[in-house]
Amino acid sequence: MKDKSKKEKTAVFRFGVISPLMGVKQTQRGDKEKLIREITSRQWEIPFSGRSFIGRSTVLQWLGRYKESGGKLESLYPKERSDKGRCRALDEDSEKILTELKKQHRGASLPVILKKAKEKKALPADFKASNQSIYRIFKRYGLDKEDAAKEDMRRYEAELPNDLWQSDCMHGPRVIVDGKLKKSFLFAFIDDHSRIIPYGEFYLRENLTAYIKCLKKALKKRGLPRKLYVDNGPSFRAHHLQYSTASLGIALIYSTAYRPEGKGKIERWFKTVRSGFLSNLPQDITLESLNERLWQWTEKEYHLALHSVTKEKPLERYLRHLHLIRSAPKELNDYFRKRIVRKIHKDRTVSLIGRIYEGPVELTG
Repeated sequence: MKDKSKKEKTAVFRFGVISPLMGVKQTQRGDKEKLIREITSRQWEIPFSGRSFIGRSTVLQWLGRYKESGGKLESLYPKERSDKGRCRALDEDSEKILTELKKQHRGASLPVILKKAKEKKALPADFKASNQSIYRIFKRYGLDKEDAAKEDMRRYEAELPNDLWQSDCMHGPRVIVDGKLKKSFLFAFIDDHSRIIPYGEFYLRENLTAYIKCLKKALKKRGLPRKLYVDNGPSFRAHHLQYSTASLGIALIYSTAYRPEGKGKIERWFKTVRSGFLSNLPQDITLESLNERLWQWTEKEYHLALHSVTKEKPLERYLRHLHLIRSAPKELNDYFRKRIVRKIHKDRTVSLIGRIYEGPVELTG
């Protein structure tokens, strides 16, 4: 079970790496190569590895395996090395890492480059290569090319509906629950292209359980997005959420810390909710009534009003490409089930989440 969990986490990470390449067509070779360069040049937290960088051939290998399997996450499980026990001192990944570091530090000597690679844990622990071999690599690669372009900060918009959803949580009003006032929290999703709201609901908890409930309702109502942009909080980095979304072919993307512009569209909608919806609510309201009013306002007012940026109605913009939407599978709930291992005792009982159950006699032990 421990090995399976390790494989699952590795597969989820690999899916996250290759997911930006999945929507790129063969005719968009320049776009594909740009994405590959971005992937191979950035530093990653690779699970169960001392490395921090990924080589081009590795990225293409993962992408090929995933496509050949028909989109099965299991295809990205790590395989046993056929050369286990032998030293792979200068593989293609190591070459790429050293070359990228040399490009970043043009005037640095080889000892300085190797020191920086060691500090970043970019090379394997058993790395061994002569200085002459590394110098030959530097000569073979074109290190006189121009530096990478600066980050493009222009306004971004997804090309089609369900290409990208943004999601976040907003602190809501106090609601009446069992005669007492309790704070509410609004989880919501917005389609980056059409600005439609796939789903939004107020909950009494700001946690992963509430978020997954909201997400499942959004998927059932509006289909599967290719990418889901979420907050960088610890709840959203839970393996349960990562594995469930990856199994559905949804790439989970995390916002960069201290970069609120990345979630601009959902933040702008929250502002509209505060000014156009919450400002007209009565003071004493139940959670059920609050959510009923929210969805009526969203469907009958927001979705049918001209958007200030797109100059179109969100619902009309979404429905124009309805034939391209991936429907959620009928067994959607199965993708979000938790796997827990328990042992059936000699008296045929098994303990699960504080309760005692009786198991089949043939599974005792």
